[in-house]
This record gives sequence, structure tokens and C-alpha cells, in this order.
Amino acid sequence: MSKQSSSDFKKYVAELIGTFILVFAACGSAIFAGNAIGNLGVSFAFGLAVLAMAYTIGSISGCHINPAVSISMLAAGKISVKDTAFYVIFQCIGATIGAGVLYLMVTDGLNSVKLAALAQNGYGNAVVGGGYSLIVALIAEIVCTFLFILVIHGSLSKKAPKGFAGISIGLALTLVHLILIPITNASVNPARSLGPALFVGGLALEQLWLFWVAPIIGGLLAAGVWRLIDSDSPNQPAESQTQ
Repeated sequence: MSKQSSSDFKKYVAELIGTFILVFAACGSAIFAGNAIGNLGVSFAFGLAVLAMAYTIGSISGCHINPAVSISMLAAGKISVKDTAFYVIFQCIGATIGAGVLYLMVTDGLNSVKLAALAQNGYGNAVVGGGYSLIVALIAEIVCTFLFILVIHGSLSKKAPKGFAGISIGLALTLVHLILIPITNASVNPARSLGPALFVGGLALEQLWLFWVAPIIGGLLAAGVWRLIDSDSPNQPAESQTQ
């Protein structure tokens, strides 16, 4: 394996690990502690997971851990097509492994305890206490993903204070979760939605398309707006960094 191939593989594995930890830790907090910590606590769990990973793997892969982020970075000219494709693949693998571990933890192999939830995303009757329509869910996910990824672009810009990107990005994710949890259980991340849906099945899988389409649209809008307002937007692909 060449030095470049080895470096690329390390980036992809870092994305797998980061997305695994995001799903395991943040979705796990919703599953096991949601009743105790409420929406505010779960929102901070997602933000803290991203914050921790930003300073753990940011120097290796840029810590996208979200297909919508990688696609937005591609649209902004900050990452190559090859890296985007492999990032998305490894992110989905990591999310699936994370959801699989949670599935094993919340089910009893002997008595087949009923699986209440894996913090899966949905809309309408699929969200406990929600009931918001498809249109509301679609708009909310697009706008919140746009907000979240715009913060990422800004936090990673050359003119932004160095070393603080993980904090602003983590807090932005916390903010959008506070908005979205009652509506869709908060996605803004196709991989995060994919993992739980694969194990829960049923309505979670039927509604999964929205949690790919909306975040990707939001991410593309963020890239477009950032290129419009940022005078230093690159013309050539370059690796994004969180630090």
C-alpha cells in the first residue's frame, strides 16, 4: 500500500470511528437516559459527541461524520469526489455498527424484550408526541441542516479563530437538535438516520428517504451560500480541517 493510499484509508477509518461514536453515544443517551435528561440533555449529548470527535479525528479526516457535510464540502470545493464517496460509505458503515451495538444492548437475547426505539428519525405518528406533517419535517430538516453546515463552513474558514471550530460546531448541533427533536427526532445526518432505521425497520425505513434528501439539500444550500459570501472560497479541492 502506497503512502498516499495508507493516508486515505486512515481518513476513511477515522470517519467510520467518529460516526460510530456519534450514533452510539448520542443515540444511546436518548435511548437509555432520555427520560431523565429530556430533550435538552439529548441535544447536548449530540453536540458533545461532535465536539469530542472534532478534537479527536479532526486533524485526520476533518471530522465530517455526516454525509451531508461531506457532500457540502464537495460542493464548496473543499474535498475531492473520491474522498466524498468513501467518506459517505465509511460513515454509513460506522453508523450501522453503532446502531447495531445499541440494538444488542436494548434487546434481551433470551426473552426478546420488545424494542421500543433506537432513537430513529421519523415524522407524523412515527415521533412520540410529535405529529408534524411531512412538509413541516422536510422544511425543518432542510433549514436546520443549512444552519448547522453553514456554521461548519464559517468555523473552518481561514479568518475564523483557530482551535475553536469544534466548540461552535458542537453548539450548533445542540441548537438544531433543540428545534428538531419534537418534529423528527432530529437527523441533519443521513448516516445517523440510516443506522437505527436498518434495525428498527417498518416506518423508520419507509420514511428514511426524507432524512437523506432534506439534509443533502440543506448541505448544498449551505455550500452555495458560503461560496457566495466567502471571499476566500477555494477554486481547487482541498482537505477540510476542524482544527
